[in-house]
Order: sequence, then C-alpha cells, then structure tokens
Amino acid sequence: MSAAADAPGRRLAPGAWRNLLRDYPLIPLTGLLLILVLAVEIGQPGTVRPSWIGVVARATIPLAILAGCQTLTMLTGGIDLSVGYVASMAGFVTATLVGPLGGVALAILAALLVAAVAGLISGVGVAVFRVHPLIMTLGMGLVVLGFSNVWQLQMVQTGSGVPSELRDVGVGLFADVVPYSLVVFVPLAALILVGLRRSGYGRLLFAIGDNPVAARLSGARSWQVLIVLYVISAVLAGLAGLLYSGLGNTASVTLVQSQLLPSVAAAVIGGTSILGGRGTFTGTILGALILTVLTALLTILGLPEPWRQIVFGSIIVAVAAAYTRVTAEA
Repeated sequence: MSAAADAPGRRLAPGAWRNLLRDYPLIPLTGLLLILVLAVEIGQPGTVRPSWIGVVARATIPLAILAGCQTLTMLTGGIDLSVGYVASMAGFVTATLVGPLGGVALAILAALLVAAVAGLISGVGVAVFRVHPLIMTLGMGLVVLGFSNVWQLQMVQTGSGVPSELRDVGVGLFADVVPYSLVVFVPLAALILVGLRRSGYGRLLFAIGDNPVAARLSGARSWQVLIVLYVISAVLAGLAGLLYSGLGNTASVTLVQSQLLPSVAAAVIGGTSILGGRGTFTGTILGALILTVLTALLTILGLPEPWRQIVFGSIIVAVAAAYTRVTAEA
C-alpha cells in the first residue's frame, strides 16, 4: 500500500467504505436510527424522553418477532407470507378458548399448537413437494384465514375479549419505560441469536441458503431442516400475534395482516438477503426499530394516510436498495 494511502487524515477510498459497510452492517443501521430519532425530536421538541423510548420499544417487540420469521426463512432463500394470518389466528383463537378451556395458559398452548400445524404443512409443501415458499406460504395463509373465519362463525361472535394477562404483557411498562413484553422477547431473541451463531442447525440454515447443492452433497438433510424451519416460523408468528392482541386489546382474524410487509421490510433493511445465505437477527431488530421510529416521525409530521404510505414505501425501497448496493460482494 502506498504512503499516500496510509497518510493520516486521508479519507477512505470508496471501495474501503463499501467494504466497511458490508462487513459491519450495524454501523449504517445505527446511524440511520439515530438520524430518525433526531428528526422526531426536531419535528416535535421534547418527544424523545424515557417514556417515549419505552413506547417505541413496546411497539417494536412484536414486529421484531414477526420479522424474525422472515429472517430465518430468508436465510434459506425462502420467505413466509403466512405470518400475518397465523399471528392473527393465534390471538383470536386464544381469546375464544380462554373460557372453554378454563385458563389462558391452555388457550395459548392450543393456539400455538394450531400455528405449529400450519407451519408443518407449509414446511412439507416447501421441502417435500418442492412448492415455491412464496406460493406455499401465501396459500397456507389464506387457508388459515379461511379456517379462522369458520371458527369465528362457529363461536357465533365477531370479536372476543383479550385475556387480561395478554393485555398486561402487551401494554405494560415497568416504571413507564421498560416493556413487560421483554419477558417474552429477550429469551426468544437470545435463543435465535445463539441458535444462528452457535448451533449446527443455524449453520445449516446459512449453508442451504448459500449453496443448497453443496449442503446436500455434504450430507445435510435439507428437507428436515426446512420442515423444522417453517414450524419454528409459525410458532414465532403465533407468539407475535399474542403480543399484538395484548398491545391493541383486540382479537380478530385480520389483526396482524397489515404487518406482513413491514416484517419483510424490517428483515431486508436489517441486512438479510432475500436470496439466502446472509443475515443477522440483530440487524432485523434494528430494522424493526427503524420502521417503528419512522412511523412515529410520519405521525408527528401529520401526513395524511396516503402520503404516509408513499413516504413509508419510498424510504423502505431507497434504504433496501442502498443497503443491498453497499453490502454486495465485491
């Protein structure tokens, strides 16, 4: 390397910046998050304080869990478009079964079991019958929606009361700052992070997404990995749906469907490649935070809903495109 390149005070070359952002993706994500927080404070001085941070964290947690479903499936080159339907179903089924089953714990267990069955069917379709993940999970989502509507008619009700336990976890803030939902999120996040970095199963997810042929030749049973993956994704979606139900104090068969695209966007903005083989759950959490703060900023600016959708979508596309460019392989 030349002396000029080593001289102190020299700017990094464009290629060096490209490598920096590619190798340390959390740097641009953290910078973007701080810029958005600053914009919120400028737009409405005095907004950014501990209680506001608690509210933002509370809103981010279920989105981050839902985006975690996308991160895990995208690592294998897939996607899960059923998460919104499964999450809505879990919240609704839990609310309707609390009375008949005589307790919220059994109702939650039943809802997560139904979610796991939906994930199992998706996994079998993708792994065994080779249906494209986009088609399989979208179709499975519509099936779940249909069954949820049938269940709603059977229960002869259009809505149900959300159990107080879910409301407490979904809405509660300790000292008006720390969300109670962290009790659910922290163990889940730790399990996903450790599982992806330390476990053989996590390495298989990266291997299948990076080079499925090599993974198969090395002896990996990809079909088993994928079936388990979609079961895990569905159960995570079910847990996210329970938190959304408690957060909004609402149980309906369409409650979480609007969060499908934000969950995909959070994963992509967080650095997960939709082509597979690259991504981290840490980046996804930051991506979910970025989207939540962005929503708060658009609300403060008072933009009408159509304009909010335009700005929201444009920023997502711009960030995703820029991030993909700077993190592309040299």
